[in-house]
Amino acid sequence: MSIYDTLNPEQKRAVLHDKGPLLILAGAGSGKTRVLTHRIAYLIEERGVNPWNILAITFTNKAAREMRERVDKLVGYGSENIWVSTFHSTCVRILRRFIDTIGYSRSFTIYDTDDQKTLMREICKYLNIDTKRINERAILSAISKAKDELITPEEFERSAGGDYNSANYAKAYIEYQKRLKSSNALDFDDLICKTVELFQKNKEALIYFQNRFRYIMVDEYQDTNTAQFHLIHLLASGVNELGKRDYNLCVVGDDDQSIYKFRGANIYNILNFEKAFPNTEVIKLEQNYRSTKSILNTANEVICHNKGRKEKSLWTDNEEGEPVHFTQFENDFEEADTITAEIKRIVESGEAGYNDFAILYRTNAQSRLFEEKLILRNIPYKIIGSVNFYARREIKDILAYLKTIDNGLDNLAVKRIINVPRRGIGLTTMDRVNDYALQNEISFYEALTRANHIPGLERAASKITPFVSLMEGLKSRLKQEGYSLSELIDDILDATGYLRELEEEGSDEAMDRIANIDELVNKLVTYEENAEEEPTLSGFLEEVALVSDIDNLEEESDNIVLMTLHSAKGLEFPYVYMCGMEEGIFPGYMSIHAENPQEEIEEERRLCYVGITRAMKCLSLTAAKQRMLRGETQFNSPSRFIQEIPRYLLNITAPAAPKRFAPSYQSANQPVYQPYLAPKPKQFEGANMRTLDYGVGDTVKHIKFGTGIVTGITKGGKDYEVTVDFPKFGTKKLLSSFAKLVKINS
Repeated sequence: MSIYDTLNPEQKRAVLHDKGPLLILAGAGSGKTRVLTHRIAYLIEERGVNPWNILAITFTNKAAREMRERVDKLVGYGSENIWVSTFHSTCVRILRRFIDTIGYSRSFTIYDTDDQKTLMREICKYLNIDTKRINERAILSAISKAKDELITPEEFERSAGGDYNSANYAKAYIEYQKRLKSSNALDFDDLICKTVELFQKNKEALIYFQNRFRYIMVDEYQDTNTAQFHLIHLLASGVNELGKRDYNLCVVGDDDQSIYKFRGANIYNILNFEKAFPNTEVIKLEQNYRSTKSILNTANEVICHNKGRKEKSLWTDNEEGEPVHFTQFENDFEEADTITAEIKRIVESGEAGYNDFAILYRTNAQSRLFEEKLILRNIPYKIIGSVNFYARREIKDILAYLKTIDNGLDNLAVKRIINVPRRGIGLTTMDRVNDYALQNEISFYEALTRANHIPGLERAASKITPFVSLMEGLKSRLKQEGYSLSELIDDILDATGYLRELEEEGSDEAMDRIANIDELVNKLVTYEENAEEEPTLSGFLEEVALVSDIDNLEEESDNIVLMTLHSAKGLEFPYVYMCGMEEGIFPGYMSIHAENPQEEIEEERRLCYVGITRAMKCLSLTAAKQRMLRGETQFNSPSRFIQEIPRYLLNITAPAAPKRFAPSYQSANQPVYQPYLAPKPKQFEGANMRTLDYGVGDTVKHIKFGTGIVTGITKGGKDYEVTVDFPKFGTKKLLSSFAKLVKINS
C-alpha cells in the first residue's frame, strides 16, 4: 500500500497537486503537517522534483525541526538539500550571500532584544527624548510595527505630522537605522525587510532564488505579516522556461486561527490569497482527528458568527463524547477552587494523569488564583509562555518595595528597587554603598540614609536622597491610623511612576505587566478583607511568601499545564478548562470598546475557537458572576461566546445543595453553582440575611475605598447588595458579607 493511500480524500488532493498556487485551509487537528510532509515526498519521488528546488517555511524553530525530522523519515536520501527553516533563518541565509549589494557587509551581526534596548537608550539620550514621557520600549514597538508594514524611516517621518510622540518615534527610527547600519547590524525585523529590499533592488539575486526555489511551501500562513507576504510573493513570482509564472506556491493555514494581530499578523494575507495569486486551487481540510463531535460542534457554532472568514465546518468520525460543560460560579475564588479540586479528584480516581489537563485563560494575570489553589492542594503544575505569578518581574519589584518599607534590613529587596524605575544610580555607586555597609556592619538601606557621609558619593548622593525620602515617607504614612495596605500600594505605584511608565509604553507586554500588578492589588485587598487578625504589611508578606513557595513542589513531568489561550495554539489535551468566560474578560474590555470593535471581537472569537479546539475528550467553560479587578469587585455577565453556543450542546451544572463559600485562599469548600441565565431572582451568597446596622443615606467606611454614602440596598436570597457612592472611587456595588462596611456616626 502506498503512503498516500493512508490520507483522506482532501488530504490526498492537496498532496497530489503539483502545479500552480494552492491554498490549503486546514482546520484544527486536520493533519496539516502530515499533508505538507507527504506533499514534499510526492514531489520528489513521484514528480521528480530536485530536493534542491524545494523551500518549506515555518514560524518556529520547533516546527521547523519537527518538519525536518518527518521529511527526512519520508524522503530519505537527498532530503538534506531541502530548505526547511523559519522565515528569519531563510532570510539570514539569503542575506549572507547578497547583502553586500545593498550596502552591508556579509559579516553583519544580529541584534537581540537587549541589544535593541541598549541602543535605543543611547539614541534617546542623544536626541534628548524624555524617556519619562516616551518609553524606549514604546519607540521600539512602533518601529517594529512600521517594519512589519515595510514603512521606511522617511515614510514614517512624513506620516508623523505634528503629533509629539510620532515625531519623536520618527526621529528615533531614523537614528536607529543609521546606527544599525554603521554597526553593520540588523534586528530581527530587518532580516525580513532587508531581504525584501534586496530582491527589489537586486534583480539578479531575486532571479537566482526564484530559480532555486521552484516549489515553496509556507505553514501557518494566517500568521504572516505584510513584509512576509511581500517576501513570499517575490520568491514565488519566477517564470518558467516558457516565460510564464507558475506560482508553485502552497500555503497552509486557517483563517479561523488567526490570533496574532497584536504581533503584526495580517489576516487578509490568507483571506485575499486568490486575488494575489490567480488561478489558485483551494482545498479545505475539515476532518478533525483530535476532538469529539460535541466539542467540534461547539467550536463551529462559535466561529460561524465571524463575518471575515472563509466558510468551512469541522467534522469528525470520533465519538460523540460528553457535552461541553458550563458553570457560572459566584466568584473567581470558587472558580479556581472548584477546578483544581475537580482535577485532583479525577486524577486520584485513576481516570487521568495531571499532564492530561490544561487550564487556559485570556491573560497571564488570571493564573495567580489557580497557582495558589494548586500549591495548597500540592498539585504539580507548570506555566507555559510565562513565569510563575510571584516570580514575574513587576510582581517582584512591587513586593521588594513592600519588603523595604516593612523591613529595611532586607538588602536584596533594597538593591532590587533602588534603581527601579531608573534613578540614574549606577553600579559604581551601589558598590561604594555596599562597601560602606559592610565596613560599618550596617544594612544596605541604613548606608543609603548616610549617603552624604560616604566618600566618593558627592554627586550620586543627590540621586539617593530622594529615594530614601520616598521610602521614609511611605513608612510614616503606614503608621497613620486608617491608612490601608491597598492605599500603600497605590501610593508606591503613583510616587515611583512605575505604573505610569508602563502605561506610557503602551506595548502588549506592558499591558500584561499592568494586569499582573492589578492582580497583586486584588491579592492584597482580599488579604485585608479576610485577615483573621488586624491586617498588617508583615502578615501580607508572610502569606505571599508561604503561598509562593513553590520549592516544595516536586519536579515531575506529570504536571497540570497553565497557559494563555495564545500560548495554547498548536497544542492538545484530553481535558481543557477555559476560565474567565465573561464580558470584559473574554472578550476583553479593550476589544469591546476599540475604535473598530467588530474587527477586534472577531479576533477574540478566533482565540475562543482556538481554545475550544485544544480539547480532545472533555471541555469545561467557566465564568464568575463577580471577579476582582484592580482591587475592586466587578459584576460580569457571561461572555457573548457562551451565548453563541446552543443550549443543547451545553451541560449546565447546577447542584441541588449549595454551600457557603468565603473567598479565602485557604478555603477548600465546595462552590455554589448557578444555572446559566436562569430566570430566578438575584441570589447573593453570605450573610444569612442578618440585619444591617446601616441604611440608605448613612455614611459608611470601607477598608479600601474609605468613607462613602449608601445610595441603595438590594435584598437577595442570602445577602444584601449594597450600592455605595465613594467620593474618591465612584459608585460601587458590594456584597454586605464581603464588604464589611462600618457605619460612621454623624
